[in-house]
Amino acid sequence: MNRMRTSAAVLATAGAITAAQLGVAASASASSAAPSASSASKVAPRSAGCPIDIVYTSRFYIGSGGWVTGNGLYFGLKNKSTKSFKNVKFTVTNVKNVRFGTAKAKGGKVTHKTSKTVTVYKKTLKKKASLGVQVRSRLLNKNSYKVKFSVRGNGWNCAVNQGTWGR
Repeated sequence: MNRMRTSAAVLATAGAITAAQLGVAASASASSAAPSASSASKVAPRSAGCPIDIVYTSRFYIGSGGWVTGNGLYFGLKNKSTKSFKNVKFTVTNVKNVRFGTAKAKGGKVTHKTSKTVTVYKKTLKKKASLGVQVRSRLLNKNSYKVKFSVRGNGWNCAVNQGTWGR
């Protein structure tokens, strides 16, 4: 009888582990971004003549209610040039199924924030410096979401529209 209870307990534990692993795998597969600058991040390809790279998180996990766990999502730019640029604005805008909560600037200040748009500003983006925003985010649909990036600044020839991120 004890042997039977032990076997049932082992199977129940294995079932719980498998269910937990499946839950983690499901949330990881629904994700493609990392929660902080210390995590791995992806760099979007830059257009010719544009001295900046758009950086975004590469892995994230979705918690209850569709909120991204940890500190949310990170979006930013890196100056790959040896020149400084003036009046740099970086805007992240919801295109599909993303809502923004609190936002914290990295290397500048948040100048505009709604549930669908976040803008960070830096008066002078020095050489090899970065500007970004860590924003608490909620995904309304974990399989279909998208944001677009736009940048403005003086001293470079970058297009304002810098593409999109999401799936």
